[in-house]
Amino acid sequence: MAGEESSHIAQNLAPVPPPLPLPATRGYAPKGLLPNRTPIRKQNSFSRATRDLWERLFNEGYRADVFINTGTGGIIYAHASILGEASPVLKGMIKKSRKRGHQRSISIRGVPPDAVRVFIRFLYSSSYEPEELERYIFHLLVLSHSYVVPHLKRVCERWLEQGLLTVENVIDTFQLALLCDAPRLSLICHRFILKNFKAISATEGWRIMKYSHPVLEKEIAESIDEEKSRQKERTRKLKERKNYLQLYEAMEALVHICRDGCRTIGPHDKVLKEDQGPCSYAMCKAIELLVRHFAGCKMRVPGGCIHCKRMWQLLELHSHLCANPDVCRVPLCRNFKQWRTKKDKKDDIKWRILVRKVLRTKSISGSPFFSLEFV
Repeated sequence: MAGEESSHIAQNLAPVPPPLPLPATRGYAPKGLLPNRTPIRKQNSFSRATRDLWERLFNEGYRADVFINTGTGGIIYAHASILGEASPVLKGMIKKSRKRGHQRSISIRGVPPDAVRVFIRFLYSSSYEPEELERYIFHLLVLSHSYVVPHLKRVCERWLEQGLLTVENVIDTFQLALLCDAPRLSLICHRFILKNFKAISATEGWRIMKYSHPVLEKEIAESIDEEKSRQKERTRKLKERKNYLQLYEAMEALVHICRDGCRTIGPHDKVLKEDQGPCSYAMCKAIELLVRHFAGCKMRVPGGCIHCKRMWQLLELHSHLCANPDVCRVPLCRNFKQWRTKKDKKDDIKWRILVRKVLRTKSISGSPFFSLEFV
């Protein structure tokens, strides 16, 4: 009895075994998940109170150990640890600077003192006044690049991209973007110049650039010529595509008239209804007029009627597109198929190229009447 009781107690006190591990698909949790696969709740720890604290530290300069000379007698007090963490360039300058007592001195020259103050303030709290940023946008872009502050650089680029670019300042902005390694901003400026070149070429900035950077002015002029050439090529291709599309629609309308008939014209074994609704084929009316003229024209000689010549070309084009000439209702379809074997190869190659372009324009290789089988 005692042995049974002890075994029963041992079973009750046995620890619960741990759960089986998950399948080992990767050695670390995915981005945004904790190790137990639960999402990480994002919280903005940089509250307004914290931002105000950093602002107050910058404004009051409490226990500042660095003073920055701005070149006009102005001094900005700051903290070496904050500047060093925000900018590796400033960190190196502080290390090399001379120490006077407990303070070090560095200089930031070449820009207005107020721009330097906006810059240092941003290093503390990532804050700025929109009016000040707009006023010193170019100085801040240069400072952010020179002292390697990428966050401020992105802010300046975004402000310039989203509304500060004008006809008057785009040339200066373009040159700064090239100097400050801002490829997206330089691309936007370049597109702006191409779009408004006539007005920009009359500005003071353009005239100064012609004398100070003639190579850049030449590159812009060459890019404008290239853009004009590309625009002409796009216009030519659009016009060409429109012509191929019209040819395809003409082929559709021709098959529609010869097979089904349309209101007042069609095959002799079809009952036509003049009161039916408007035709859904865009080229139906034009093809109907051409067919009627072709049926009644008396000038069917080479170099004669231009309308009849056009009709012959449409019929021959249809014969190259048609996949079922034995059952096709379009006139002369089988005849053109037979004549093609006796034609010059160069002429036949031209027709094949035309057919491919028409088919590719409309992407109709699966159409029941037109295919690439005989092309």
